[in-house]
Amino acid sequence: MAAYGEWNRKGATLSDVTAKAEYGVSRDFIVKGIQTGTLEYHEGSIWGNPYLRVLRSQLEQYIAEELGEDYLRRVKNQTELRRVKKEIAEIKKKLAGLQERQKELETSLGT
Repeated sequence: MAAYGEWNRKGATLSDVTAKAEYGVSRDFIVKGIQTGTLEYHEGSIWGNPYLRVLRSQLEQYIAEELGEDYLRRVKNQTELRRVKKEIAEIKKKLAGLQERQKELETSLGT
């Protein structure tokens, strides 16, 4: 059973599509967890497209039970690595823009 307010806490829930991207599990895997009573869920729909929303903590526990702790750890590390690489790329892009602006300002001050 979910803790009080867990459904409302930021980052505590995720959709079946996000679960596939972050943990590599299919919708069928999630539905199996729901049918066995391991996962609590809410149904939703955006622009007519249905989705399932589950609690992240329960999903991680279910993945660890079904696929193993090693699988869960590896997938979480891959997801975090992807996020870190993306952030590094964004920072490099911003830095390049700032360095270009610095050169323009130095050139305009030098003349």
